[in-house]
Amino acid sequence: MAKLSLFERRKRRVRTALKARSGGRPRLSVHRTGRHIYAQIIDDASGRTVAAASTLKKGEKSIGATAAAAAEVGKALAEAAKAAGVTSVVFDRGGFLFHGRVKALADAAREGGLEF
Repeated sequence: MAKLSLFERRKRRVRTALKARSGGRPRLSVHRTGRHIYAQIIDDASGRTVAAASTLKKGEKSIGATAAAAAEVGKALAEAAKAAGVTSVVFDRGGFLFHGRVKALADAAREGGLEF
């Protein structure tokens, strides 16, 4: 087996610990690129995405990759989750550090009413 990158090792470690303590709650998964940030709430039991939000919007000018933009995504995701009937999730940061844009998204989602 090939040696995994530090990012992949961190991602696997986070995901394994998360599944052990999820208790059947949906997972708030975050993906970050240089230009955008994406977040979705995934129900692993049924394998479907319950709610999603990102800085990438079709037909609109993108709002960029800043902490403020990430906070807007967090608020939008919390609203979409409420509409879908989800209030409690587990936070899956993937291999990303809980810092900067990822932290801003998480804090905004908490303010929006999601519990994790």
